[in-house]
Amino acid sequence: QLQASGGGTVQSGGSLRLSCATSGFNFGSYWMYWVRKAPEKDSEWISRINEDGAAMYSDSVKGRFTISRDNAKNMLYLQMNDLKPEDTAMYFCARGTYAGWSRKGQETLVTVSS
Repeated sequence: QLQASGGGTVQSGGSLRLSCATSGFNFGSYWMYWVRKAPEKDSEWISRINEDGAAMYSDSVKGRFTISRDNAKNMLYLQMNDLKPEDTAMYFCARGTYAGWSRKGQETLVTVSS
């Protein structure tokens, strides 16, 4: 199970921190992803982190978002700074491998007003 939380409405330039609580699988053995789905757009993975904590970002969020994980707590995080209206989307966490994400969890809505 994967449950994202922490979404909300912020003004452009603001910050939010998303959390993803996981259970039912060996969290520390999986790559973990943050993925977002904006209206009328395809899902886009924006950040991922491997079992050892190496992080990767899409160009759209690089330098603004930071992914992290706490394997002891089975938690995944996404610190989002300098938010822009184009960041408005449903965000969810997902587990996967280097090849991509598979199992996704409940979403949380992020709305950024201009």
